[in-house]
Amino acid sequence: MRGRLPMVGSQSSLREANRARVVDAVKRHGGLTQVELTGATGLSPATVSTIVKELVAAELVEVRNTIRSGRRAQLVTLAHRVGLVAGVLVGSRHLTVAIADVSHEILAEQVLPLPAEHRADTSLDRAALLVVDLLERVGSELDEVLGIGLGLPAPVDASSGQVTVRGILRGWDGVPVAQVLEKRLARPVFVDNDANLGALAESTVGAAREVHDALYVRAGHGVGAGIVLAGRVHRGVAGTAGEIGHVQVDPAGNICSCGSRGCLDTVVGDRALLEPLRSSHGNLTLADVVRLANEDDPGCREIVADAGTVVGGVVAGLATSLNPELVVVGGALADTGEVFLAPLREALRRRTLLQLVTPLEVVPAALGTRAELEGAIALALQHTDLLEQPDDRPRGPVAAGQVRTGEGNR
Repeated sequence: MRGRLPMVGSQSSLREANRARVVDAVKRHGGLTQVELTGATGLSPATVSTIVKELVAAELVEVRNTIRSGRRAQLVTLAHRVGLVAGVLVGSRHLTVAIADVSHEILAEQVLPLPAEHRADTSLDRAALLVVDLLERVGSELDEVLGIGLGLPAPVDASSGQVTVRGILRGWDGVPVAQVLEKRLARPVFVDNDANLGALAESTVGAAREVHDALYVRAGHGVGAGIVLAGRVHRGVAGTAGEIGHVQVDPAGNICSCGSRGCLDTVVGDRALLEPLRSSHGNLTLADVVRLANEDDPGCREIVADAGTVVGGVVAGLATSLNPELVVVGGALADTGEVFLAPLREALRRRTLLQLVTPLEVVPAALGTRAELEGAIALALQHTDLLEQPDDRPRGPVAAGQVRTGEGNR
């Protein structure tokens, strides 16, 4: 039977699709060898080699020598000249802004304290000023920024970019966050929950890089989780997937910021952790408790260990439902190492099904407390089309009503 000749258009489309797969893999992981690119894209070594040569000629990627498993290899990274991205992380009392290149390397960073119950308008004003200031420090301008990733300590709706649960982040309810910051900077903005960003970072360049299904647990001023299924962050219909800080653990407990009683945050959040230590240690901060626990202070170690047990019990329910391969633990409490991780791990062992195929592993975040900021940078990179010509990239604000947020509902 005579074979059908492929259409030229089909060949061109396939070539562009393969180029996009290679660029996306490098963009996602920050840098891969050609052997690793073959595994990440499913393309043949010859095809990867050809595409890399084309991308080098187009000045979209750079290649340099590296060592992998004791052998010399060619590391492929995105070219620095392609552009920059910004990561903005809004915390309960701090604002962190960073400028990075497309290879995930942070070029400049600054932390600014925020007042209690800071409002969206003033905080976003400060974020915009910091972005401009940091760009000046690295000798760049706003039109070189491809996108801005913004993390919030609250669930975010992917379709509107707004906080979806009232009271969790006071002063931010009903605010179209992406549009507000885009209006100030005239650059595309993508918004997500901070725990989701931690999960994104750890699953792309961190401890969960080699697994498909994982949980990222952030324990610090509050507790949250990011869920990675089949290699992608799962957010749920209204962005509330993984909000374990609002799982009830004490029916007779205190009222939570979400309006419910006895949520996990009311038991192991920073205020709950500090109060029992007040009579014996005076006024401490969470950073003080972590430091003292690492210095073998018995009271602080007890408080942190108890928190690990309670958090582990809640994470066990999530792990039983989702059956992940790995639990990655980040946030300030994870900086105490096994003081926090050991009781969390034991609670998981006692309360999850002890399946024998792939036993659940608990590890500290490879990126530590920087996971969320790295995730904000990764979020911005995920939404940039590096195969566009520079002149085709948008240079002004988005059209009215257009909102850029996370990857979408998974």
